[in-house]
Amino acid sequence: MSAIFGPIKSRRLGTSLGIDLMPDNVCSLDCLYCEAGKTKIKTVERKEWVPTESVLKELKDFLISNPTELDYITFSGRGEPTLHTGLGEIIEQIKKMTNTKVAVLTNSTLMSIKDVQNSLLKADLVVPSLDSAVEKTFKKIDLPESSISVSKIIDSLVEFREIYSGEIWLEILLLKGFNDTIEEFEAFKKAVEKIKPNRVQINMLDRAPAYDIAQKASQESANLLKNILGELVDIV
Repeated sequence: MSAIFGPIKSRRLGTSLGIDLMPDNVCSLDCLYCEAGKTKIKTVERKEWVPTESVLKELKDFLISNPTELDYITFSGRGEPTLHTGLGEIIEQIKKMTNTKVAVLTNSTLMSIKDVQNSLLKADLVVPSLDSAVEKTFKKIDLPESSISVSKIIDSLVEFREIYSGEIWLEILLLKGFNDTIEEFEAFKKAVEKIKPNRVQINMLDRAPAYDIAQKASQESANLLKNILGELVDIV
């Protein structure tokens, strides 16, 4: 399995080279909307899921043979990158290989773990997701591993914001009939005021979801949430 994919033209990150640190569909969530499909292994166990050295060798070889100008090297893919215990080391080594900025897309579920926070401090951009600030809705949308709660996620994002000097772009994906109500939007507003991200990005379904019950929210709902949250918001 190759850990490197792209470069791709990202709507948010420009020319981005992806790094996938996980085997197929290993994650702490099983989100209804996931475009990578249903989670095969739902876990919060952190370990070296793929060899750190092989990831670094593959990346080094790519950068040598492909002198493409990149805007970001981005940790994302088919699972949750913070489940990999080598994340911090890999970011450190990237910084020695290139001046390209490093971004980490995370579902936020392991942000309370100090080692995860320390690893993410080394990145230039962290893009955490928050699909609902209401516990019952979060569980309906994200189908989390049993130990995960949205209140803990929000508290850990607040804590991380206090120690992190880089950019935080909070990502919200709207689903019709789940998190597109005024109650949900007001809860999002309170969470955003606590977390203090640099930007908030509202996303909509773009490809086939893991579960058919997930349906794209309306543009009107996205516009309303944008108006409630204010000028930091982009609709992606």
